[in-house]
Amino acid sequence: MWTAVVLAIATIIQPADTATDRSLQLDEVVVVSGSIQGVKRSVKGQVASIEEHLLELNHTDVVRRGSYAWEPVVNNMQSERVSTTIDGMKIFYACTDKMDPVTSYVESGNLQSISLNSGLNGNPQSTGNIGGSLDLKLRKVGFDNDAFRLNVSAGHEWNGHLQVYGADVALSSHRFYTNFGAFYRHAGNYEAGGGQTVQFSKFGKVNAFTNLGYRLAENHILEGTFIYDRATDVGYPALNMDVYKAEGIISSLSYRWQFSHPFLNSWETKVYYNHITHVMDDTTRPDVEIHMDMPGKSWTTGLYSILRASNGHHNASVNYDIYYNRLFADMTMYPGGAAPMYMVTWPDVGTLNTGLALADQISLAHHQSVGLSAKLAIQSQQLNNYEGYQALKVFFSGMTDAYHQVIGRVAAHYAWSPENWKLTIGTGWGSRAPTVTEAYGYYLNNTFDQYDYIGNPRLKNESAIEVNGGIQWHPLPLLNLQWDANAFFFSNYIIGEFETRLSSMTVGAEGVKVYYNQDHAKIINTSLSADWQPLEWLKWTGQISYALGHDAQGDNLPLISPWAFQSRLDFLFNRFSAQISVKGNARQAHFGHKYGEKETSGYTILNLSAQYNISVQKTLLTLRAGVENLLDKTYSTYSDWNNIPQKGRNVYVNLSVSL
Repeated sequence: MWTAVVLAIATIIQPADTATDRSLQLDEVVVVSGSIQGVKRSVKGQVASIEEHLLELNHTDVVRRGSYAWEPVVNNMQSERVSTTIDGMKIFYACTDKMDPVTSYVESGNLQSISLNSGLNGNPQSTGNIGGSLDLKLRKVGFDNDAFRLNVSAGHEWNGHLQVYGADVALSSHRFYTNFGAFYRHAGNYEAGGGQTVQFSKFGKVNAFTNLGYRLAENHILEGTFIYDRATDVGYPALNMDVYKAEGIISSLSYRWQFSHPFLNSWETKVYYNHITHVMDDTTRPDVEIHMDMPGKSWTTGLYSILRASNGHHNASVNYDIYYNRLFADMTMYPGGAAPMYMVTWPDVGTLNTGLALADQISLAHHQSVGLSAKLAIQSQQLNNYEGYQALKVFFSGMTDAYHQVIGRVAAHYAWSPENWKLTIGTGWGSRAPTVTEAYGYYLNNTFDQYDYIGNPRLKNESAIEVNGGIQWHPLPLLNLQWDANAFFFSNYIIGEFETRLSSMTVGAEGVKVYYNQDHAKIINTSLSADWQPLEWLKWTGQISYALGHDAQGDNLPLISPWAFQSRLDFLFNRFSAQISVKGNARQAHFGHKYGEKETSGYTILNLSAQYNISVQKTLLTLRAGVENLLDKTYSTYSDWNNIPQKGRNVYVNLSVSL
């Protein structure tokens, strides 16, 4: 029987609707669409992939298992500790190997911006966001804009022969708006530095979307969204399987009441449903000892209702949300000459989560402000597949088929902004429940360390204390220096540990690991950045960052960034702009050998890009071209799964037309 009741208090960092509300504080935003102004955007424009836009954000990196669907990382934490939403909607990947992160089911052509909230100051809809939260804001044309707008884009990258085509149409009036379109991407196998072909790195993808808005009355608005995304024939060179199909259906309907009130701003309620299907496949791989089919499915339905209010000193929100998710995955193995073998890897786990969140950004005298946020949620889980439940019960004899958790977070920060300075300090505490993989996964092979993993239903909730601070100094109008740092001190840190009493099932596996709680762990991040524009046509930006992570025994945690640096020169001449950038990592000397990680060599790569805009009456043409990895270096980053090499020299060109 499902039972759940929730109270909560939550986070200060929710981007308000772009058309109606004053925004609460965000750590950082990368703008994808050109229809609003933003501090960062990809030099490739809307033709860039979602992951390329993500890499424009500080505190953010990706784990790359191929050339498609990279997994977002925030503050050196992966998806277990990061909340990713699309317009506030909860979506859960359907692949046990995390081949399909939430970000893979949208397309740049349907995206307005990506907002980042670092650490425990997540947006109100986020849950379990110890590392941070990402919200992908869909591009909605809104009311009272151009009556008709057409955007067409096309791009080509020579390395891997990536082709990108897209078109979308927008119609707008005072009473009604819609924008709809479709995008297509297709790539073959790419080449690493020196011309070496990286096999199984191809992919194809189609994405279609529509957004609708209707004004019921002057201050009462109904909006809907529908997205269909399908990727096929996706190769993963870092893994031993590819993907036959990854398909997502995402839908929502919302009602927003915009108040004409000196304090109340808006009240928005949204209901949503999404269904993700993911099918892994190894039929194209040579020398497969045992062929396997590994499908996974995810269903999520939910609701959130958020009330926003502000006056001269307060910018507040109250949010209630509830969602129900089901995850099911199984595996069928076909040994030659023998009967097929069947196994449930996610035992149809149903998760009901409901919570209440409060947040307030308070302006004080003398250029000071305080942000307060908190959330409390109650979660219940039910194992609906009897076969999968009984298989786990062999290892955990006292386990039941239902579990209940209470999770939450609380955070506060203080900012002081005297002339030419900004000082910030903050702290928070948060907890998360174990993921379905960590609690109930069954013999999931991890190609990173070559172990089979088994979940542990006896895990305790993981929690962390965060402390953060930063200094920003702009002694001159066109010079800005910034330092920031954060540290996370974990209790009951969840990670897999070798279990000597169990035998592996996957051919070639080193053994079996079971998820356990470690007493403590820590992750520390720091960065120093600068922006300088000495001349009207010349701008320089640079950044250097470092991180470390240790488990309870003092050993290095895996996938923690070494010293990283980037520097970029922008040349601006009216309609023409050009960029020269250098980026790289130092050698990863402190790698997680204990967890199967291998040392990664340092690297430095050089990129060139240029853009030219042509405006004819109401038509805007934008031509972009560039060269990535100009010197054709052979390299891997610390977060490239099994050190698969990145692309060698890559020339690209794309054209966007808006009329």
